Amino acid sequence: MAIKKYKPTTNGRRGMSTLVSSEITASTPEKSLVVSKSKTGGRNNQGRMTVRHIGGGAKQKYRVIDFKRNKIGVTGRVATIEYDPNRNANIALINYRDGEKRYIIAPKDLTVGTIIENGPQADIKVGNALPLANIPVGTVIHCVELTPGKGASLCRAAGTSAQILGREDKYVLIRLQSGETRKVLGTCYATIGTVGNEDYELIDWGKAGRVRHLGIKPTNRGSVMNPNDHPHGGGEGRTPVGRKSPMTPWGKKAMGVKTRKSKKASNKLIVSRKKK
Repeated sequence: MAIKKYKPTTNGRRGMSTLVSSEITASTPEKSLVVSKSKTGGRNNQGRMTVRHIGGGAKQKYRVIDFKRNKIGVTGRVATIEYDPNRNANIALINYRDGEKRYIIAPKDLTVGTIIENGPQADIKVGNALPLANIPVGTVIHCVELTPGKGASLCRAAGTSAQILGREDKYVLIRLQSGETRKVLGTCYATIGTVGNEDYELIDWGKAGRVRHLGIKPTNRGSVMNPNDHPHGGGEGRTPVGRKSPMTPWGKKAMGVKTRKSKKASNKLIVSRKKK
């Protein structure tokens, strides 16, 4: 996909850009794979706000995505490439030979009419899903499972991928885009290729309204608040933080602090941490 820039006819248009949806082949989703989706406003089941800056936005319907790829041994044909309002990657509608239809994350270079397959016997071809143990070393993959049968957890966003580095007993070594190298069970499934729509990160939203349409509310700086609302607040005019380091609204350090639990079970599977 290419980036389209606009002439500065208004303040909102100045610097604004959008994606040219040349890959999209259908404008309406498959009805059988669409379910209703309600807004949370960042609130939990008790009505308390647990995530800030969420609210409003355009009405969306959720597309049911096949992250498990458990249709083993049945070939499918790519029918359409579609836009998904719930993620930054595009999705592909697959018509399987037995009549079932499923959505998958659309990898780069996947085109309408391509035949895909899931299972240990599938070819090493873009869009095919195989166990990690059956994929050659050096192959670029995405939609990687961390628990067999649970469904893809890693590398699902636009432009993301991982690479297989080697094998160690029942585990496969993979390198993520963050630079982290970790072990994953060889029975976990992954899909060949890189997630498409990689130009998404180049979008310049141009005006605040376009971000509100995504359901993202504005973030207010702590330094412009009162001291009873934020540790950075108070003082006359523009004042510095006034602490040894920046703080969260709840008084905890906001930068340079490790937040990962030291006794997390998956620590033993991480070979090297991500690059700083």
